[in-house]
Amino acid sequence: MKKLLLFLFVFLPLIALNAQGAGSVKWIAKFGAAGGFTPLVFFPNYDELNNQLPGFGLNKLSGSLITYGGGGYAYTMLVDNLRIGGLGFGGSKSVINSLNGIDKQVDYSFGGGAFTIEYTFPFIKKIAVSVGAMIGGGSLEIDIYSNDGNFDWNNLWNDINNNQTDSKNVSKHLKNSFFSLAPTINVDVPINRFMALRIGSGYLINIGSTWKIDNDRVLNNVPSGLNGNSFFIQTGIFLGFFAF
Repeated sequence: MKKLLLFLFVFLPLIALNAQGAGSVKWIAKFGAAGGFTPLVFFPNYDELNNQLPGFGLNKLSGSLITYGGGGYAYTMLVDNLRIGGLGFGGSKSVINSLNGIDKQVDYSFGGGAFTIEYTFPFIKKIAVSVGAMIGGGSLEIDIYSNDGNFDWNNLWNDINNNQTDSKNVSKHLKNSFFSLAPTINVDVPINRFMALRIGSGYLINIGSTWKIDNDRVLNNVPSGLNGNSFFIQTGIFLGFFAF
Protein backbone atom coordinates (compact mmCIF):
# COMPACT_ATOMS: atom_id res chain seq x y z
CA MET A 1 0.00 0.00 0.00
CA LYS A 2 2.79 2.45 0.90
CA LYS A 3 4.54 1.83 -2.43
CA LEU A 4 1.27 2.39 -4.29
CA LEU A 5 0.65 5.70 -2.52
CA LEU A 6 4.23 6.80 -3.19
CA PHE A 7 3.71 6.10 -6.88
CA LEU A 8 0.38 7.91 -7.00
CA PHE A 9 1.51 11.01 -5.14
CA VAL A 10 5.05 11.40 -6.48
CA PHE A 11 5.82 9.48 -9.64
CA LEU A 12 2.50 9.79 -11.47
CA PRO A 13 2.63 13.63 -11.61
CA LEU A 14 6.30 13.50 -12.70
CA ILE A 15 5.54 11.00 -15.45
CA ALA A 16 2.63 13.11 -16.69
CA LEU A 17 4.76 16.26 -16.70
CA ASN A 18 7.62 14.51 -18.49
CA ALA A 19 5.27 13.25 -21.16
CA GLN A 20 4.65 16.81 -22.29
CA GLY A 21 8.19 16.99 -23.71
CA ALA A 22 9.93 20.18 -24.62
CA GLY A 23 7.15 21.49 -26.87
CA SER A 24 5.05 24.46 -25.89
CA VAL A 25 1.85 23.58 -24.07
CA LYS A 26 -0.81 26.10 -23.20
CA TRP A 27 -2.23 25.22 -19.80
CA ILE A 28 -5.72 26.50 -19.09
CA ALA A 29 -7.54 26.66 -15.80
CA LYS A 30 -10.11 23.93 -15.36
CA PHE A 31 -13.44 24.95 -13.91
CA GLY A 32 -16.73 23.55 -12.79
CA ALA A 33 -18.76 22.51 -9.77
CA ALA A 34 -20.38 19.22 -8.86
CA GLY A 35 -21.93 17.13 -6.13
CA GLY A 36 -23.07 13.57 -5.76
CA PHE A 37 -22.87 10.12 -4.23
CA THR A 38 -19.44 9.19 -2.82
CA PRO A 39 -18.95 5.68 -1.37
CA LEU A 40 -15.61 5.12 0.36
CA VAL A 41 -14.10 1.69 0.97
CA PHE A 42 -11.88 1.50 4.09
CA PHE A 43 -9.50 -1.28 5.12
CA PRO A 44 -9.43 -1.04 8.95
CA ASN A 45 -7.05 -2.81 11.29
CA TYR A 46 -9.29 -5.13 13.32
CA ASP A 47 -6.44 -6.95 15.10
CA GLU A 48 -6.92 -5.58 18.62
CA LEU A 49 -10.67 -6.15 18.54
CA ASN A 50 -10.25 -9.58 16.99
CA ASN A 51 -8.03 -10.58 19.91
CA GLN A 52 -11.17 -10.37 22.11
CA LEU A 53 -13.94 -11.67 19.86
CA PRO A 54 -13.24 -15.45 19.99
CA GLY A 55 -13.39 -15.37 23.80
CA PHE A 56 -16.74 -13.61 23.49
CA GLY A 57 -18.02 -16.41 21.24
CA LEU A 58 -17.81 -14.53 17.93
CA ASN A 59 -15.91 -14.93 14.69
CA LYS A 60 -13.28 -12.35 13.85
CA LEU A 61 -14.01 -9.27 11.76
CA SER A 62 -12.38 -9.26 8.35
CA GLY A 63 -12.48 -7.54 4.99
CA SER A 64 -13.18 -4.00 3.93
CA LEU A 65 -15.73 -1.61 5.40
CA ILE A 66 -17.93 0.17 2.86
CA THR A 67 -19.23 3.60 3.85
CA TYR A 68 -21.81 5.70 2.03
CA GLY A 69 -22.32 9.42 1.82
CA GLY A 70 -22.19 12.46 -0.38
CA GLY A 71 -19.86 15.25 -1.32
CA GLY A 72 -19.10 17.98 -3.76
CA TYR A 73 -16.60 20.58 -4.89
CA ALA A 74 -16.17 23.78 -6.87
CA TYR A 75 -13.16 25.36 -8.56
CA THR A 76 -12.27 28.55 -6.72
CA MET A 77 -11.45 30.55 -9.90
CA LEU A 78 -9.19 32.66 -7.65
CA VAL A 79 -6.35 30.14 -7.88
CA ASP A 80 -6.23 28.30 -11.20
CA ASN A 81 -7.05 24.58 -10.98
CA LEU A 82 -7.69 24.68 -7.24
CA ARG A 83 -10.98 23.32 -5.99
CA ILE A 84 -12.50 23.11 -2.54
CA GLY A 85 -15.43 21.14 -1.20
CA GLY A 86 -16.52 18.65 1.39
CA LEU A 87 -17.87 15.18 1.99
CA GLY A 88 -19.47 13.01 4.64
CA PHE A 89 -19.54 9.23 5.02
CA GLY A 90 -20.64 6.45 7.33
CA GLY A 91 -20.98 2.69 7.48
CA SER A 92 -20.78 -0.36 9.72
CA LYS A 93 -20.34 -4.13 9.81
CA SER A 94 -21.33 -6.72 12.39
CA VAL A 95 -20.52 -10.20 13.66
CA ILE A 96 -23.39 -12.15 15.25
CA ASN A 97 -23.69 -15.55 16.92
CA SER A 98 -26.01 -17.46 19.26
CA LEU A 99 -24.29 -19.48 21.97
CA ASN A 100 -26.15 -21.56 24.58
CA GLY A 101 -29.31 -19.51 24.14
CA ILE A 102 -27.46 -16.18 24.40
CA ASP A 103 -27.37 -13.88 21.38
CA LYS A 104 -24.04 -12.12 20.97
CA GLN A 105 -23.26 -9.27 18.61
CA VAL A 106 -20.54 -6.69 17.96
CA ASP A 107 -21.11 -3.74 15.63
CA TYR A 108 -18.12 -1.86 14.21
CA SER A 109 -19.17 1.57 12.89
CA PHE A 110 -17.07 4.24 11.22
CA GLY A 111 -17.99 7.67 9.91
CA GLY A 112 -16.94 11.26 9.52
CA GLY A 113 -16.89 14.41 7.49
CA ALA A 114 -14.18 16.54 5.97
CA PHE A 115 -13.32 19.73 4.15
CA THR A 116 -11.51 18.89 0.89
CA ILE A 117 -8.92 20.81 -1.07
CA GLU A 118 -7.45 19.56 -4.35
CA TYR A 119 -5.15 20.77 -7.08
CA THR A 120 -5.97 19.50 -10.56
CA PHE A 121 -3.04 19.09 -12.94
CA PRO A 122 -3.68 21.42 -15.89
CA PHE A 123 -1.41 19.52 -18.30
CA ILE A 124 -3.65 16.42 -18.21
CA LYS A 125 -6.56 16.88 -20.60
CA LYS A 126 -10.05 15.37 -20.92
CA ILE A 127 -9.96 13.97 -17.39
CA ALA A 128 -9.14 15.59 -14.04
CA VAL A 129 -6.27 14.16 -12.01
CA SER A 130 -6.08 15.87 -8.61
CA VAL A 131 -3.94 15.61 -5.50
CA GLY A 132 -5.06 17.12 -2.24
CA ALA A 133 -6.22 16.46 1.28
CA MET A 134 -9.25 15.81 3.44
CA ILE A 135 -9.28 17.71 6.74
CA GLY A 136 -12.05 17.02 9.23
CA GLY A 137 -13.15 14.65 11.93
CA GLY A 138 -14.74 11.32 12.53
CA SER A 139 -15.59 8.60 14.99
CA LEU A 140 -15.05 4.89 15.42
CA GLU A 141 -17.80 3.21 17.47
CA ILE A 142 -18.03 -0.31 18.82
CA ASP A 143 -21.28 -1.69 20.24
CA ILE A 144 -21.20 -4.94 22.22
CA TYR A 145 -24.38 -6.92 22.99
CA SER A 146 -25.08 -10.13 24.89
CA ASN A 147 -28.67 -11.09 25.74
CA ASP A 148 -31.19 -13.90 25.72
CA GLY A 149 -33.65 -11.99 23.56
CA ASN A 150 -36.27 -11.78 26.32
CA PHE A 151 -36.94 -8.23 27.49
CA ASP A 152 -39.56 -6.96 29.92
CA TRP A 153 -40.08 -3.43 31.24
CA ASN A 154 -40.22 -4.50 34.89
CA ASN A 155 -37.27 -6.86 34.66
CA LEU A 156 -35.24 -4.13 33.03
CA TRP A 157 -35.65 -1.85 36.02
CA ASN A 158 -35.17 -4.69 38.46
CA ASP A 159 -31.80 -5.41 36.91
CA ILE A 160 -30.80 -1.77 37.14
CA ASN A 161 -32.09 -1.17 40.69
CA ASN A 162 -30.59 -4.39 42.07
CA ASN A 163 -27.34 -3.93 40.16
CA GLN A 164 -27.44 -7.58 39.14
CA THR A 165 -24.03 -8.42 37.76
CA ASP A 166 -25.24 -11.84 36.65
CA SER A 167 -27.84 -10.39 34.29
CA LYS A 168 -27.99 -12.09 30.90
CA ASN A 169 -28.59 -8.74 29.20
CA VAL A 170 -25.42 -6.70 28.69
CA SER A 171 -24.63 -3.86 26.29
CA LYS A 172 -21.62 -1.57 25.97
CA HIS A 173 -21.06 1.41 23.70
CA LEU A 174 -17.47 2.45 22.95
CA LYS A 175 -16.65 5.57 20.95
CA ASN A 176 -13.43 7.08 19.67
CA SER A 177 -13.84 10.63 18.31
CA PHE A 178 -10.93 12.22 16.48
CA PHE A 179 -9.70 14.90 14.11
CA SER A 180 -8.56 13.48 10.80
CA LEU A 181 -6.18 14.25 7.96
CA ALA A 182 -5.91 12.32 4.72
CA PRO A 183 -3.72 12.90 1.66
CA THR A 184 -5.68 11.97 -1.47
CA ILE A 185 -5.39 11.46 -5.18
CA ASN A 186 -8.50 11.32 -7.38
CA VAL A 187 -9.32 10.87 -11.04
CA ASP A 188 -12.59 12.28 -12.41
CA VAL A 189 -13.72 10.98 -15.80
CA PRO A 190 -16.51 12.98 -17.45
CA ILE A 191 -19.29 11.04 -19.13
CA ASN A 192 -20.57 14.31 -20.57
CA ARG A 193 -20.62 17.97 -19.53
CA PHE A 194 -22.94 17.24 -16.64
CA MET A 195 -21.87 13.86 -15.23
CA ALA A 196 -18.56 12.38 -14.14
CA LEU A 197 -17.27 9.23 -12.45
CA ARG A 198 -14.60 9.31 -9.73
CA ILE A 199 -12.00 6.84 -8.56
CA GLY A 200 -9.29 7.67 -6.07
CA SER A 201 -7.47 6.71 -2.91
CA GLY A 202 -5.92 8.08 0.25
CA TYR A 203 -4.83 7.29 3.77
CA LEU A 204 -6.83 8.51 6.77
CA ILE A 205 -4.85 9.48 9.87
CA ASN A 206 -6.62 10.20 13.15
CA ILE A 207 -5.26 12.90 15.47
CA GLY A 208 -5.95 13.49 19.16
CA SER A 209 -8.35 10.63 19.75
CA THR A 210 -9.89 9.67 23.10
CA TRP A 211 -11.97 6.59 23.80
CA LYS A 212 -15.22 7.00 25.77
CA ILE A 213 -17.64 4.35 27.08
CA ASP A 214 -21.38 4.36 27.81
CA ASN A 215 -22.34 7.78 29.25
CA ASP A 216 -19.25 9.56 27.92
CA ARG A 217 -16.82 8.20 30.52
CA VAL A 218 -13.12 7.93 29.59
CA LEU A 219 -12.04 4.40 28.71
CA ASN A 220 -8.42 3.80 29.69
CA ASN A 221 -5.78 1.40 28.36
CA VAL A 222 -7.32 0.95 24.92
CA PRO A 223 -4.65 -0.58 22.61
CA SER A 224 -3.13 2.04 20.32
CA GLY A 225 -3.73 -0.20 17.30
CA LEU A 226 -7.50 0.21 17.68
CA ASN A 227 -7.98 3.47 15.79
CA GLY A 228 -9.40 4.98 12.64
CA ASN A 229 -6.18 4.97 10.61
CA SER A 230 -6.88 3.31 7.28
CA PHE A 231 -6.09 3.21 3.59
CA PHE A 232 -9.25 3.88 1.56
CA ILE A 233 -10.56 3.87 -1.97
CA GLN A 234 -12.93 6.65 -2.97
CA THR A 235 -15.55 6.29 -5.69
CA GLY A 236 -18.30 8.59 -6.81
CA ILE A 237 -20.89 9.71 -9.30
CA PHE A 238 -21.02 13.50 -9.66
CA LEU A 239 -23.57 15.73 -11.32
CA GLY A 240 -22.73 19.33 -12.17
CA PHE A 241 -20.83 21.19 -14.86
CA PHE A 242 -17.39 20.07 -15.99
CA ALA A 243 -14.78 21.72 -18.22
CA PHE A 244 -11.70 19.46 -18.25
